[in-house]
Amino acid sequence: MDRQSGHTFHIPVMGLGYTIDTPIKVARFGISSVVSIIQDHLVEQMREFHCREIGENYVPVPVEDIDHRAKRITAYLDLMNRIVSKQVEEMRAQPFEDNSDIVKYFRLLPEKSTLKRLYEQMTLMLGPEKEFYQNHLRNLVIPGSIDVNIMTKINNSNYSVSGDLLPPEYADAVSALRGFANSTLESSIVFSAGLNPRLYASIEQFPDFFPNDNGYIKKKIILKVSDFRSALIQGKFLAKKGLWISEFRIESGLNCGGHAFPTEGYLLGPILEEFKNRKRELIDELHETCTKALLNKHIYNHSSLNRIRITVQGGIGTAKEDVFLREYYQLDGTGWGSPFLLVPEVTNVDKETLLQLSLAKQEDYFLSHASPLGIPFNNFKRSTSEHQRISRIDKNRPGSPCYQKFLSFNTEFSEKPICVSSREYQEKKLKQLASLNLPEAEYKQEFDSITGKDCLCEGLSSGVLLENKLPLSHKLKAVTICPGPNLAYFSRISSLEEMAGHIYGRLNMRNSLYRPHMFFNELKMYIDYLKTEIHKSSSKLTEKQFNYFSSFRANLLDGVGYYKQLIAKMTAEVEEKRKRMEEEIESLKELILQVEITEIVFAI
Repeated sequence: MDRQSGHTFHIPVMGLGYTIDTPIKVARFGISSVVSIIQDHLVEQMREFHCREIGENYVPVPVEDIDHRAKRITAYLDLMNRIVSKQVEEMRAQPFEDNSDIVKYFRLLPEKSTLKRLYEQMTLMLGPEKEFYQNHLRNLVIPGSIDVNIMTKINNSNYSVSGDLLPPEYADAVSALRGFANSTLESSIVFSAGLNPRLYASIEQFPDFFPNDNGYIKKKIILKVSDFRSALIQGKFLAKKGLWISEFRIESGLNCGGHAFPTEGYLLGPILEEFKNRKRELIDELHETCTKALLNKHIYNHSSLNRIRITVQGGIGTAKEDVFLREYYQLDGTGWGSPFLLVPEVTNVDKETLLQLSLAKQEDYFLSHASPLGIPFNNFKRSTSEHQRISRIDKNRPGSPCYQKFLSFNTEFSEKPICVSSREYQEKKLKQLASLNLPEAEYKQEFDSITGKDCLCEGLSSGVLLENKLPLSHKLKAVTICPGPNLAYFSRISSLEEMAGHIYGRLNMRNSLYRPHMFFNELKMYIDYLKTEIHKSSSKLTEKQFNYFSSFRANLLDGVGYYKQLIAKMTAEVEEKRKRMEEEIESLKELILQVEITEIVFAI
């Protein structure tokens, strides 16, 4: 359960702006959500907006302040904390009437929740007894957690207003970490995209990440991981510093929103099975390592180091899938992301994009190479940013103006890093490409690779600005949105109560499109991904690539074998559905067997 509020799901981070103020909308109802804090310009705009909304005086943090990134983030997180605290205080004082937030709080809970049962018992009571139970229920209201996310790869060095290179502590991710660490929040930071030694080392300077004299950890660490090995490596790295991992958040490698981190053909089901079988081993090893490190730091109360939450997210679409994941794999919760993009009550999606999402077809969701990070990126063909990218190419002006520079890493053409999605980079790269006189097919492949990169700093921020009628950065209004492909099975614009009802099995919010089980959807994505990667390698493979593709294919076949025996354990599914699943897994196996690798000639 999530912070003992009774909810079994959380809302993951989505883009830069889609969940940037989601806690203000859902935390009072006991639902935890995650905010991206890396884009300090957007954070500052949202702080000004919400100060104005609640009538609080807004004092800007100027860019001239050397530590403005961290200070802006701290100020915004403190503001959200005050807003949510006040919301909860006011909600606890409300009468139990149909349209009140306090009634909505309990109505949103799953049927099996102890709090929900107490609430339902209260509704049957009369007089003083009813009043007593109502007061008891008010005291049991717990807000959801205001968690934050840092993508560990986004840790650019920064420059002062005068152009001087700033010390490492002012880099993007380290500044964002400091902003969270200095805030009043008692919540978690979610690290995604793998281990960053410099960033992880900087955590040690903040006491809130360590147990206090009572053993309580005020600021907790959540690691988003793709497999058990990654969890163990990152967990041990931090444990050696005395830093405890409160939660491992397992995410599907491909069936997710935003950046995708495909595994070497390892599928979600077998990955969850390994976590289930080795959870005790993981906890014991990290506990021993962390305890030794804390003793060396003269921290002696280790009572908070007694458990680790394991949760999963990416592609969950039905209540039956949600329950099966939690019960069979003994998980502590699930994450539901992309479906909430159709819930205006929860996320910031501008009206035009919201309409396009509601009308979208399955083929509108695709795995792209739009990210300047060089990581596969789940994208949406109907987005205005995708139309803008293509239009710029048609006008012989590919690339984007680059103002934010959060993803400026390339030094191929300049001493100072620039972004590969920028017009500056793409013009120079295309000029270089033209000088190579490549065959037409090879030239087109390289051209598409260069011009496929798009600006995410502006595109992932503009939706929230449009929706709240806030000033656009340099008047750039094209919207990038990055839903997981699972959103193809949802079309209806919904309320929070309706989507929570869907998650808990009270309602069905899916459209009429046939939807295979989430495990099989992911497997099909991995088959398509393998085919694409082989095709990109043309007819020439190095021995390393050959071995990689062969291992990938073998792992997919192992996954098929695992799912074959798992179907019989999905007892919540009717026999007819299980029969269809058996047929589907056989079809998917045939697709894997059709993938040709052995006849390819090694490149010299």
